[in-house]
Amino acid sequence: MKILYSVQATGNGHISRAMELLPYLNEYGDVDIFLSGANSSLDFNFPIKYRSKGLSLFYTCKGKLDYTKIALSLSPLRLRKEVKDLPVEKYDLVLNDFECITAMACAAKKIPSVNFGHQASFYSANTPRPKEKSKMGEWILKNYARASFYIGLHFQQYDNFILPPVIKKEINSAQPADKDFFAVYLPSYCENIMEKYFHPLVPIRFHIFSWQTKNIKQSGNITFMPVDKVLFNEALVNCSGIITGGGFETPAEALKLEKKLMVIPISGQYEQQCNAAALEQMGIHKLDKLDDDFTGHFNEWVESKPVKIDYDHSTEDIIANVMKLSIAHIGKDNSYTHLADPLLYSLH
Repeated sequence: MKILYSVQATGNGHISRAMELLPYLNEYGDVDIFLSGANSSLDFNFPIKYRSKGLSLFYTCKGKLDYTKIALSLSPLRLRKEVKDLPVEKYDLVLNDFECITAMACAAKKIPSVNFGHQASFYSANTPRPKEKSKMGEWILKNYARASFYIGLHFQQYDNFILPPVIKKEINSAQPADKDFFAVYLPSYCENIMEKYFHPLVPIRFHIFSWQTKNIKQSGNITFMPVDKVLFNEALVNCSGIITGGGFETPAEALKLEKKLMVIPISGQYEQQCNAAALEQMGIHKLDKLDDDFTGHFNEWVESKPVKIDYDHSTEDIIANVMKLSIAHIGKDNSYTHLADPLLYSLH
C-alpha cells in the first residue's frame, strides 16, 4: 500500500505526533511525507518527499497572532501550483493532519482522504468551545482541510469518532519526578516579555523553552532552553508543573504525567481557545494572557492539585484502528457521523 501522510508544520505539536506515529504507520505500507508550513522548531527525523511553505503562522511578542505577517506570507499562485502538482492520485491512502494543500488537491482530483488528527475532532458539536464562539474560527476548523471522513484526537471522547491523544513512548514509559523547577513553553511570547513576568517570582526556577534560544543560557531564575525534543521531554518528566499555550500534545502529556498544568492560549488562535475551554472543564487553570496579575495567578495555581487522566492505550493501537477504519471507508461517501465503528471504542 502506498500512503501519503500530510503533516502540518505550523507548530511543533503536529511534528511531534507524526514522529511518534510514523514507525507504526510504516508497517502498513510505503509512506511518503508531505510537510507543509514553516513554524516548527523541531527537526523532522524522517525523509520528506514533498515540502511546502504552506500557510505559516506568525506571532507578535505578546501572545497574539500577527495577522499582517501571515497575510504577507501568502502566495496564491504558489499554492495553486502546489495543489496541481501534488500527486495524490498515486496513493492508495491519503492521511491528512489538517493540511490545506493536500485537501484541495484531493478535492480537485476527486481522491478520497482521511482527516486524522486533533482538528478533526471539531467536526463534532460535542467538542468543547469557548463561551464566545468565533464564526471565522469555526469556518476554518471545518473547511481548511476538508476530507472524505474524519478521525479525531482529543483529551476526552466527546464523540464516537474521537480517539485519545497520541502520547510519546518517552512520556508513556517515564517515571515522573519533581526536581523543583517549572517548565514553560509559550512560543507566542518573546524572551524579554517572559523575563518581565517570571523574574519577580525568584527564587522559583523556570526552564523556559524559546524559539529565540539556540544554546542554553541563564537569566536570573530563568534558564532559557532551545526547543529540543530530548530537553523538552526531560523537563516535562522532571518539572514541578507546566505552563504552556492552548495546544494539544503538551497538555495531554502533562495530564498523563499528573503534572500541575496552566494554559495560556494564543490570542486569536481559535483552536487553542477551544482546547483551553476543554481543559477548564477538566479543572485545569487557564489564563487569558501574561499580565501584571500573573504573580497572584501563579501563587494560586501552585497551591492547586494536578489533574491526571489514565491514557492507557498505545500508539500502535491508535494506528491499527485508524488503518482499519480508513481502509474500510475509502471510496465511500462518508462524513464523521457515519464513523460509529466498534473499533473506536477499543481504546476506552
